[in-house]
Amino acid sequence: MDQQVGERSRRGAFSRALARLVSSNEELESEQLQREVRQCGATPLAECADRSRVTASGTVTCITMQPRGTTRWLQVDLKDGSGTLTLVWMGRRSIPGIEPGVRLKVEGRITTVEGQRVMFNPRYELLSVAR
Repeated sequence: MDQQVGERSRRGAFSRALARLVSSNEELESEQLQREVRQCGATPLAECADRSRVTASGTVTCITMQPRGTTRWLQVDLKDGSGTLTLVWMGRRSIPGIEPGVRLKVEGRITTVEGQRVMFNPRYELLSVAR
């Protein structure tokens, strides 16, 4: 019986190793990001319900400043391996430390605007600096 369990375990390890060899860099990066999300106590974006309060985590991929009338809105795309969330800080031109490549942990309410997942004025924590 123990021999069968050991054999299954070896086959499972071989299957995982083979899957890593044939996976693309993007797939491997997504898996790593999702592990990091769970390690810091955040919820993967794919599991976040619309209009719910969540803690999310990921890597900043893009920063833009959008004019809205007479004010500016800082928009940041946060990718966690399961999806992308647009963070919007109204009235901000920049936030020190937030730049592409930085890992963030954010808290707030997720909503959908024009088909995009968005979080307005989230509370945030810098987890790492850009590489």
